[in-house]
Amino acid sequence: MLSSPQFAPFAARMRAADLPELFIETFASYYAQLVQGRTGLIAEADITPVETLPDMETLPEELAAVGEGVLAKTAVIKLNGGLGTSMGLAQAKSLLPVRDGLSFLDIIARQALQAGVPLMLMNSFATEADSLALLRSYAGLESDLPLSFVQHKAPKVTQADLTPASWPQDPQLEWCPPGHGDIYTALLTSGALAALRQAGYEYAFVSNADNLGAVIDVTLLGYFAVNHFPFMMEVADRTEMDKKGGHLAQRDGQFILRESAQCPADDRAQFQNIARHQYFNTNNLWLHLPTLQQVLAERGNMLGLPMIRNAKTVDPRDGRSTPVYQLETAMGSAIEVFAGAQAVRVPRTRFAPVKKTDDLLAVRSDAYVLTDAFHIEPRTLDGFVVALDGRYYKFISDLDARFPYGPPSLVDCTHFSVTGDYKFGRNVIAQGEVRLVNETGQQIEIPDGAIL
Repeated sequence: MLSSPQFAPFAARMRAADLPELFIETFASYYAQLVQGRTGLIAEADITPVETLPDMETLPEELAAVGEGVLAKTAVIKLNGGLGTSMGLAQAKSLLPVRDGLSFLDIIARQALQAGVPLMLMNSFATEADSLALLRSYAGLESDLPLSFVQHKAPKVTQADLTPASWPQDPQLEWCPPGHGDIYTALLTSGALAALRQAGYEYAFVSNADNLGAVIDVTLLGYFAVNHFPFMMEVADRTEMDKKGGHLAQRDGQFILRESAQCPADDRAQFQNIARHQYFNTNNLWLHLPTLQQVLAERGNMLGLPMIRNAKTVDPRDGRSTPVYQLETAMGSAIEVFAGAQAVRVPRTRFAPVKKTDDLLAVRSDAYVLTDAFHIEPRTLDGFVVALDGRYYKFISDLDARFPYGPPSLVDCTHFSVTGDYKFGRNVIAQGEVRLVNETGQQIEIPDGAIL
């Protein structure tokens, strides 16, 4: 495919953007699948549900000592490519202040220093400069290893004729991230994997920068190390809130991951059946680096992850712009590549992503506590929900303007929903179930010290 006339304009565009040959070859392999009419769909009939898994909460206590013993051979990698655009932020999402004036990245840096493990970020072109500037303020993080490596970018493909998408009014929109499955290629092309191995590192814990629950756990590390697993995925119980997200399954005796974009329309009901498909991928992964290096070498430096064909418009904000495909892969789908890969059930506390201002308000409140180890831990009651009206609270600037003195006390609250425009005073306390509804069209002020 790499030398085919049909792929030539893609190769030329990618070389002009100084993308490495290995990434161009990898993209060519997915483009070939697209041209052959492959959809990347995984039918319900071809998979079986996962019924039972080892449970983190019942692992033997002595595994913690094993984990402590290999901590010096372990690195932490955070996926840090995302901008906070959904919350009105034009910089890396991880630079958002979360607790006590500290951003996600501050907390991640302090966690790494506290645990004594090196930290590496997988940045995008958009997040690299800002994020590195912040990390460099932590002198203790400097080591022989790079602090970051950068994920690649892929051309969008016009749906109508499978040519490179063209959008002269904003040429940046002709490119997209190739999904976090690109981590394996980027670790190679950047030299980061070679640097880790040369420095004697054998294990990596990989997770999303916006998941505050994703911290190094020595019991899990011990379990991973003592069993000589090549790859381990942390999964949690799916709830109604998670039913549209990907799930774990099995095919031919091997674990696989099925994302929503890989589900045929006819199988949607079974995909969303949380009693049938009980577990979702938290995107907290453990990698055995020597095995990763070996498997990559055996496969010509391409893991061959399943393709995700994402149908979009070239300008995501304009539904009438040219329909395109974005060819992506998911990091967790590598579970099907490694023989003997394992999944482990973890408590929901290890999956605490901040996707919206609702999540941010909760994490900033007294419903969570920042420990001495820089772990953010919930103090809330089960099923705690924060739901804010997107018309008034969607962006950080809106949130801060309406909660100028910070969040209300939420530690004794089970449900906090706000519909309409409210501005909150100092020392407001929410207890039990609180549902505020303002349909007047005018802002209502909640006074200082109010108990809701």
